[in-house]
Amino acid sequence: MKKYNVGLIGAGFMGKAHSLAYAGMPMFFWPAPGIPVRKIMCDVSDELAKDAAARFGFEKYTSKWQDLVNDPEIDVVDISTPNNTHAEIAIAAAKAGKHILCEKPIATTTADAFAMVEAVEKAGIKNQLAFNYRRVPAVVFAKKLIDEGVLGRIFTYRGTYFSGGDTKGGMGWRQLRSVAGYGSLGDIGTHSIDVARYLIGDFEAVNGLLRTFVPERPFGPKQEMHKVENDDEASFSIQFKNGAIGSIEAGGNSWGRNNQIAFEIYGEKGAILFDYEHRDELRVAFGDDPVDRRGFRTISTGGPAHPYGNGLWPIDGIGIGYGELKIIECYDFFKAIAENKEATPNFRAGYEISLICDAIAQSSETGKWIEIK
Repeated sequence: MKKYNVGLIGAGFMGKAHSLAYAGMPMFFWPAPGIPVRKIMCDVSDELAKDAAARFGFEKYTSKWQDLVNDPEIDVVDISTPNNTHAEIAIAAAKAGKHILCEKPIATTTADAFAMVEAVEKAGIKNQLAFNYRRVPAVVFAKKLIDEGVLGRIFTYRGTYFSGGDTKGGMGWRQLRSVAGYGSLGDIGTHSIDVARYLIGDFEAVNGLLRTFVPERPFGPKQEMHKVENDDEASFSIQFKNGAIGSIEAGGNSWGRNNQIAFEIYGEKGAILFDYEHRDELRVAFGDDPVDRRGFRTISTGGPAHPYGNGLWPIDGIGIGYGELKIIECYDFFKAIAENKEATPNFRAGYEISLICDAIAQSSETGKWIEIK
């Protein structure tokens, strides 16, 4: 088992999640495809970087991401920073020959996303975006059922991602267009788009609406009111290339929903329902059931018989959480490196999702269906 030295840039929420994954992955998936060595932590100041290195188990620290990227000891660069920094760091890391794990969305603009794709493909390095919800065992099992033809031809897909209720809270970087790109569409809507593409296939066209329901929020040290530059809600219809149709809604002002990514899939032979608030369950209904027994039944997907079950907990019903998803994500990334296979979803997939987001925004402005090119 080869060791891979990891340089992590960004010590916030995602830095914590990724650090946990590097520590835990070999404990869960043994023999591991590779051993992540937490080598260098980078944050915006030496003080913060030093504290994060101690907290997250990294050997060294720096406040200069350029030093981390160009360090010959580093094999993998992990980008867990705000969206507007992804392109510059990723392009530099690719030129330095490092494998890259980058948080989503890929970038703030499609032009930057394409530049990232060009850089990693020219360098021939492994690159992966952290769309972790496609790795929920229940979602992977849903993909297995679809690929096996259990549902037959897919007719319709309905996806949602609702996250909390916050109509009076302060403004963060995700409400700033220059830092985040899109708002709810970019932050959580891209997760739903990735899951839909993973399960159903490529998009043909979209027709969408973007809305900002809270136009101003307190911002900065003085908490003065500042214009919100991004969408609170994204809602759009989809034509898939395989003939299916669907819709996705994503919003961050959803009281009672804390982190609910969900979908419904209906086909000629049956249906599948999933809700992340019940992440160890998949609800299924099949058309060939006896008439007097038709309806949805629940499959428990948290045990050893289901996807990734060989590395997770050995008893059905113990359940998994967000940390295990990041561990699975880490496992798949290092497996791609070790086996010299394409990591998924990669930067090109992120670029394609960026094109979809641009099309949704264009549709919101024009009221027309926009073809994905």
